[in-house]
Amino acid sequence: MKPTALLALGLAAGAIGRYASRRRREIDAVDPELRGPGLWPPLAVGDRATLTLLRNLPLPRPAGPDLGVRRDRRTAPRSDGGSPIELVAFEPAERDRRSPAVLWLHGGGTIMGTPEQSAPICERIAAEVGALVVAPDYRLAPDHPFPAGLDDCFATLQWLHTNADSLGIDPDRIAVGGQSAGGGLAAALAQRAHDAGGPPIAYQALIYPMIDDRTVLVDDHSGRGNFVWTPTSNAYAWTSYLGRPPRADEAPEYAAAARRTDLTGLPPAWIGVGDLDLFFDEDVDYARRLQDAGVPVELIIEAGMYHGADDFVPNAPTMIDFRQSMIAGLRTALTGRIETDPGSTGDAR
Repeated sequence: MKPTALLALGLAAGAIGRYASRRRREIDAVDPELRGPGLWPPLAVGDRATLTLLRNLPLPRPAGPDLGVRRDRRTAPRSDGGSPIELVAFEPAERDRRSPAVLWLHGGGTIMGTPEQSAPICERIAAEVGALVVAPDYRLAPDHPFPAGLDDCFATLQWLHTNADSLGIDPDRIAVGGQSAGGGLAAALAQRAHDAGGPPIAYQALIYPMIDDRTVLVDDHSGRGNFVWTPTSNAYAWTSYLGRPPRADEAPEYAAAARRTDLTGLPPAWIGVGDLDLFFDEDVDYARRLQDAGVPVELIIEAGMYHGADDFVPNAPTMIDFRQSMIAGLRTALTGRIETDPGSTGDAR
């Protein structure tokens, strides 16, 4: 073998070794319950080809218990008069005639995802809260940048409120919630509904919400964002959603919920995030600013948790506690009941 080839092999082996060593250190920071082979390969989207690949990639999800929740397909009118918004409704086996409702928004960085991917958490909310849960198939960037997705979410909220009687729900007990980008949309939806004078939102459940485009402009993330949702993915997603790269000085109103300065009067909130999540700083800051504005907030910080760990390792005890804390917040806000699932109590950390 030629010396140049040997040199190239040596350099490649050295690079692989350094990467493996660094990755081991990063994984050492992860809660042992949340580790697995899926943490080794990087998952990042930085171009349209990779986005298309990830959109078509089936996500394995462990089968959950049969909670007796029925799924129905429905539609809501779009505000611009376009084709109706496709909805997935999760109907518990039993609920009161005027039950609460939860508008749940799926994650995926505003650039991918479907309502079906949120089925496990939607079914659990429906069963444990006794609520009708509705998940819209909102439009995605980059084909449909802001405000298209948020417009669809607002139109779905209006549909729920307008059709409360026929749906058998209480229009004053509608909560919004979501994971990641869905949590960011839920936070923005709460702001928009507040400013519009309704429809009223009783509660917001925000799982590691994507709420601040300025995170893209940060160079040092202090060891966060190494798993699942990386700075590369975040930059591509925000650029796709805004229709241009994030800027420090401004973003369109309601595009990035953390940009809002006046948070008074917003609905009570549950916010949960892991301390290894890229969104840790923006989420903790938003929770504390809500509290400073007089908004009741339950903030859950999970040590050693990365972005999406509750989906990747849903049966880990820490993730069961994390999920049950959010559901308990919804249940208390919407029904007044405080009980938790036996053996699965929420743990505020």
